[in-house]
Amino acid sequence: MINAIQLLRNVGIFDSVSVSVNIPLARLTLSYAENGRGKTTLAAILRSLGTGDPLPIIERRRLTSQHPPQVVLDCSGGPPLAMFQNNVWNRTLPNIVVFDDLFVDQNIYSGLSVESEHRQNLHELILGSQGVALNQRLQEFVAQVEDHNTALRTKAAAIPANERGNMSVDDFCTLPTQANIDDAIQAADRSLSAAREQDPIRNTSVFTALYLPGFNIIEIDELLGRDLPILDAAAAERVRAHLSRLGQGAETWVAEGMERIHDLPEGQETSVCPFCAQDIQDSHVLQHYRAYFSQEYANLKTAVSAAQSSVNLTHGGAAPTTFERAVRIAGEQRQFWARFCDVPEIRLDTATIVGQWQLARESVVAVLEAKQASPLDRITLPNAARVAINAYETSRQTVLALNDELQVANNRIQQVKQQAATANLETLIAEADRLNAIKARHTPTTAVLCADYLDEKEAKVATEVQRDQARSALDQHRTGAFPFCQSAVNTYLNRFGAGFTLGNVSSANTRGGSTCTYNVVINNTSVSVAGGTPSPGSPSFSNTLSAGDRNTLALAFFLASLDNEPGLVDRIVVIDDPISSMDEHRALTTVQEIRRLAHRVSQVIVLSHSKPFLCSLWEGMDQTQRAAIQVIRDAAGSTIRNWDVNEDCVTEHDRRHLLLRNYLRSNTGNTREVARAIRPSLEAFMRVACPEYFPPGTMLGAFRFLCEQRVGSTQEILDTATTQELRDLVEYANRFHHDTNPAWESVVINDGELQGFVRRSLEFTKR
Repeated sequence: MINAIQLLRNVGIFDSVSVSVNIPLARLTLSYAENGRGKTTLAAILRSLGTGDPLPIIERRRLTSQHPPQVVLDCSGGPPLAMFQNNVWNRTLPNIVVFDDLFVDQNIYSGLSVESEHRQNLHELILGSQGVALNQRLQEFVAQVEDHNTALRTKAAAIPANERGNMSVDDFCTLPTQANIDDAIQAADRSLSAAREQDPIRNTSVFTALYLPGFNIIEIDELLGRDLPILDAAAAERVRAHLSRLGQGAETWVAEGMERIHDLPEGQETSVCPFCAQDIQDSHVLQHYRAYFSQEYANLKTAVSAAQSSVNLTHGGAAPTTFERAVRIAGEQRQFWARFCDVPEIRLDTATIVGQWQLARESVVAVLEAKQASPLDRITLPNAARVAINAYETSRQTVLALNDELQVANNRIQQVKQQAATANLETLIAEADRLNAIKARHTPTTAVLCADYLDEKEAKVATEVQRDQARSALDQHRTGAFPFCQSAVNTYLNRFGAGFTLGNVSSANTRGGSTCTYNVVINNTSVSVAGGTPSPGSPSFSNTLSAGDRNTLALAFFLASLDNEPGLVDRIVVIDDPISSMDEHRALTTVQEIRRLAHRVSQVIVLSHSKPFLCSLWEGMDQTQRAAIQVIRDAAGSTIRNWDVNEDCVTEHDRRHLLLRNYLRSNTGNTREVARAIRPSLEAFMRVACPEYFPPGTMLGAFRFLCEQRVGSTQEILDTATTQELRDLVEYANRFHHDTNPAWESVVINDGELQGFVRRSLEFTKR
């Protein structure tokens, strides 16, 4: 409750007002002021106190003041007093609601139009404080969702676009980890490359076998160690001794000679030497030669020769060149196939291998030649030859192992060929992009960015759940608030005698926020008030309602909003000039509604420039619960003082009647004023006594003449005596009336005569 206005300084037309500190305000407080004296400023101060918004006061800073506005109010909620200083309130009084031009302009209409802002504000007005709280909670969540969206856009932009390719940020951030991702990417890239080179893949052959022949050391050792087991050692020694004396190549020469000694023909008993023609039948050496150069000897020489041929055939000729060419071709094939599958490295030093091969072959050939020259000699493979063969064998095993790997790779190559023949390029591209995105998604830096994005997204989802819950609560509140508002507004419109009602009061959610739409129903015809510019010539809010209708509608909305307020009993209601443009009967209804409202709220403060309106409010209220102040001129500004409403409630008729009574009783008052008061006193009485025959605008003389005409008839107005008395009184009173006597100001007044006519006039008005 506002208890007193203690200080108004440098605000509006108020320079420095402190005299009002001793003027207590009441449950119903009336404030009278002429236009321009400061009513709107007082309403703005109270609005600012309720909202805490300093602008309504700041923008009314006194133009000539060098100091900022200052306001001190004694009101509930203290101590301390509510003080506005340095453009801020020390505390507020949020239970204040204000009806004034600003309320109408913000919530109902401006000029002749209803804009989207009006319908949005009206939406909140209809919801009431509880609904506004629900709506504010909803809007907070809506704003939080927008903040989340802004944060998501920022965090999404921080994720490198080149890493996610064509994927959306959401899809990219939710990519799961994948084991061996590098291997998977390599396989996908290979498959994609293969799909793009189907013809080369189809036409490129698999690896051919790489082959290096080996040396069988066991067989070589066995061959080199063979001799003739049937030849005794003594004979063999004698042959060798003999052959040694014959010089180099002796064994070969003798062996060839033995082939020329044929068996004796039948009947011949002796053999002849093919060189000297001597009989050699009894030659002991020849006998040894026959044993030495036997068939076994020939077989041995054949075996050694075969071994020589095999080595030369297998390890000589074009074999090394063929091997080197095969390795080169395999290397070229590897460069091609390594792009599509796993292929072993081909790191063979063919020059070294061929060198080892040649050395080993030459070592074997040399020892075989030695064996061929002395077949019966037991020869051991030299150590150098063994080293050469082992070195070559090591390289050969390397080649064999590589060859096995290449054969396994051939299986993979066959799969590449099959897959490339049936590959879908778009699918492979998508899979490669997906795998690269997975790898990029889970790199340390990007993983942090994605986690931050997903956390923000999860927070947004949680906020959206709260938003939806808040919207559901608001919608549930709306289902009752809007029908209630429509009913309440129509009730008030009916009381005001308005020629229209409201229909289809409803709410809607738009991008600009929640809004209200309604219809004005006139003569059962609906005129939509839903925003937008109406078509020229069509019915609309601006051309179907008068100024009084529009103001009545605004007041009805205001009163209906209070009816929907659960904390109404604690409200302080400020009403500024509520009867602007209203008819007289609506002004009376407004008085009645404000009286009823004063008993339902904590306090009602009414500001107006209409004394009759305020007097009507005053007369109908308990004198213990009412107070009145008056804003009056004070030099170049305004000040506040007590207002004696009772004095202003006295009508001119009451004053004239009192003047006549005082003159008759105590001979007080100016006699000319007393004489002049007789006629208007009679007129006022007769208008009330005979309203049917003496309506406003009718002259008293015409009314008296009508009464004289109807005396004694069935339509008689006044009887004969009363009509005659009225004629006498009017005849006297006309002497002091400017319409009937131009010299009325100079008529001489006789006190006795005046007393008689005053007495007769007072008695006449008692009939």
